[in-house]
Parts: sequence; structure tokens; C-alpha cells
Amino acid sequence: YIDYEIGEGERVRARDLYERLLERTKHVKVWISFARFESVPLHKLALEGEAEDQEAGEDDQAEAPTYDMQQKAREIYKRAYHFFRDTATDMKEECVMLLEAWKAFEAEFGTAESLKEVEAKMPRQVKRRRAVRDEAGEEVGMEEYYDYIFADEAGAAPNLKLLQAAYKWKKQKVADDGGNE
Repeated sequence: YIDYEIGEGERVRARDLYERLLERTKHVKVWISFARFESVPLHKLALEGEAEDQEAGEDDQAEAPTYDMQQKAREIYKRAYHFFRDTATDMKEECVMLLEAWKAFEAEFGTAESLKEVEAKMPRQVKRRRAVRDEAGEEVGMEEYYDYIFADEAGAAPNLKLLQAAYKWKKQKVADDGGNE
């Protein structure tokens, strides 16, 4: 239905449908699609839906979104970010996907300051290990996995400083050893 309303040029109705969809599901792709909807002129969205198989080079005169459209898209990104950080704290990968989409939006349409603001929210990726257990509950080994540490996570702050200091020391040590050989 959303695509139909977009094709008909009904931005208000399409926006209402997105809001109703977000009441039912908070999937990251819905948030990103909603923000994209707010940031692109309706006729461009309708053309994308109709002519996906046409070559991109035919009409590359991209119309920039208006200031109001950019602000609405930013508000959607902010709402989504707060949902993933405050309510769904276990959905770190989805939050990273959202931040990457937001960062791409700011790189294309935003200022250097707005891009820096989004980049400051980006987490650090760390490799961790956890025990693997079989059906009987006995430990069979260890597996490595990637986790994300966000700057606003209070519990990670003491360990993060230690990790940063260790990384800086290792980097300096490698640089010193590389220069001596």
C-alpha cells in the first residue's frame, strides 16, 4: 500500500502508513525506508519503483531534497537510533545498519558537522570469545564473535580506556620495532 500511495503522490497517506507499520514492527529496514521516503521527492520515488531496470545514467540530474525533507529524515533517523539504543539494546547489528544508512545520508546531503555528529555515534567493533557448549551442557571449545561497543555504554567505559591504551602501546611498539629492523 505504501508504494501505491507514493505512486499516487500522497505523501501524507504514505507517511501515515509508515507510522502504522512502525507500530507493528520496528524492523531496521522499515526505519531506513521511512527515512529515505522523507528525504526524496515523491516523483523520484515513484520513478524508482516503476523503472528499476532502466540504466542510472539516463537522468542523472539528481534533485536535492529540501531543507524540510532533510530535517524530517533526520528526525526519523534519530527516533530509530533512540529506539535501538534505549528500548532494543540487544539489537546492536541493526543499530549499526541504521547508523551506516544515516551516515550515508549525511555524507550526501548533510554538512560536515552533521556527518561528524553521526560518526561520533558509531560503535567500535571488537572481537570477543565465548564458550561453546554441547547438548549436555559441557564446554566443547571457544568461538570468536564480533561485538559492538557504543560510546554511550557506561559499563564499557573503564575497559574501553584500558583497551585503547593497550592498542596505542602495541601500535607504538610495532612502529618502534619496524624502524629498528
